[in-house]
Amino acid sequence: MPGSVEVFGAETVSEADILAFASRFDPQGIHTDASAAANGPFNGLIASGWHTMAVMMRILVRYCLNEVASLASPGVDDLRWLMPVRPGDVLSLRCTILQARPSRSKPDRGLVHTAIEILNQNHEMVATFTMMNLIRRRPGPVPSGAGG
Repeated sequence: MPGSVEVFGAETVSEADILAFASRFDPQGIHTDASAAANGPFNGLIASGWHTMAVMMRILVRYCLNEVASLASPGVDDLRWLMPVRPGDVLSLRCTILQARPSRSKPDRGLVHTAIEILNQNHEMVATFTMMNLIRRRPGPVPSGAGG
């Protein structure tokens, strides 16, 4: 329902996690070399933004998407990384439903737009974006003129 707000998760991001993810997917020194990162622009090792998004997805699947009839996502809008995620940070999500409507072409599903805020243990926003999800609708009468 639009306006609904839920908070999910508590995932700790360890230094080992940061190094493993970055060495495989984002091998920049600020993510892979604690000594070099100490002298870099963030004064220490930080997680890749894509690692932050992967942790977000794990939380979203574990606490939300597996509990609903999620079908897919056509995309995200307005992704912003606001502050670095550091070793030891504990991430959670605050999800606000912005809009929910039936699909115009497939009445068995709906499209839900959700504002996602990724928060650290101090309740500071480290990233934000708007996610769209296709969700299977409960069976019921199909409105006249639906489809196409």
